[in-house]
Amino acid sequence: MPPSDRAIIVGGGLAGMAAANAVLENGGKVLLLDKSAFCGGNSSKAASGINAVGTEAQRAVGAEDAADAFAADTIRGGADKPEMVKVLCGNSGADVSWLRDTFGIDLPLVSRLGGHTAPRTHRGKGKPPGMAITFALMGMVEKVSEKTDRAKIVTKACATRLLTDEGGSVVGVAYEREGSELQEYGPVILATGGFGADFAPQSLLARHRPDLLHLPTTSGEHCTGDGVRLGEAAGA
Repeated sequence: MPPSDRAIIVGGGLAGMAAANAVLENGGKVLLLDKSAFCGGNSSKAASGINAVGTEAQRAVGAEDAADAFAADTIRGGADKPEMVKVLCGNSGADVSWLRDTFGIDLPLVSRLGGHTAPRTHRGKGKPPGMAITFALMGMVEKVSEKTDRAKIVTKACATRLLTDEGGSVVGVAYEREGSELQEYGPVILATGGFGADFAPQSLLARHRPDLLHLPTTSGEHCTGDGVRLGEAAGA
């Protein structure tokens, strides 16, 4: 197994780009793989905003809110992982500050949208927030990749399996690109999104929500649950 000192991130949407920037900020190296011809994912189409509590924008409009209230709304909306919800909601204010301070993304407008008990959905005054945030984070990774060897983005790269050692620990990723299979070794971060666009009879959608198979989706055609399947095949 060739040694590697860089993280492998599968998926180039907002989650993948946020992970890539976090690795780079902490002195690491990044290889980001995306199966599409360009990165962005569903996040680049998001038009409502990003939810957060304890932000300057909330304070400016006098919004009364708390992480516990945000968490309760999130769980009420269907999330069933309280420990993950706690992290998501508890870190949300700091995350919005990170977007502002590191990437210059200003989100001064705050609204109360469906499912929320307080105004906590943040957006800017220009382009749709999903596009603004995702492209800003993507631009930072691209800038690093152009100037150093610490970051590399590979598109049209479809991950096919997680590589594991004899003990079952994940040590890398195999992926297909231009008709060839390649392998990369290193710590792996799966950031591949959901499966809302997979309507096949054996799809994850058919397995978990067959009642939704007849409905259209706003998800891009890339949302086929690849990362979920990779994890399942590796024993997750």
